Amino acid sequence: MARRTSLRDFQEYLATRLSQAAKGKGAASWLGVEAGGEAWLVDLSDGGEIVQASQMTPVPLTRPWFVGISNIRGNLHAVSDFSVFRGGPPIVQNANSRLLLVGARYSTNAALLVSRMLGLKNPEDFTPESADTSMPAWGQQRFADTHGKIWRKLSVRELLADQDFMNIGV
Repeated sequence: MARRTSLRDFQEYLATRLSQAAKGKGAASWLGVEAGGEAWLVDLSDGGEIVQASQMTPVPLTRPWFVGISNIRGNLHAVSDFSVFRGGPPIVQNANSRLLLVGARYSTNAALLVSRMLGLKNPEDFTPESADTSMPAWGQQRFADTHGKIWRKLSVRELLADQDFMNIGV
């Protein structure tokens, strides 16, 4: 039988792992997220924090994938629906949806709205696949897990440097 863990224990464990990764300590790990039916991997050192998708203030005259601004502990974050940005369906904001704060390491208050968290992933459990050159540089890396499921690896640095992502105005 699987060991049951309380949500609080899991959040504390994940916060510790994120903090260690940001400081360059601990084993390499990836964070798995789902956005619009696609599985994505993010380096723990790039994933600043995960928070419940709270109320966001819409911003007029922005692209459809720009959800708005969210106040997270007194800091404003620009929130993008990662699925819509990729050309997929809008993410339904419910109990599973989360904001992945990705810009802190790069001095940018950016957050990605994702459908749900898929947990911590060990890079050793994945096999590299051929790169998808039809994708921008931030999403070309692909991996297969032990069940054959294909995951894309998000390069946060390259996403934040992408002019299309950073240009939210219509």
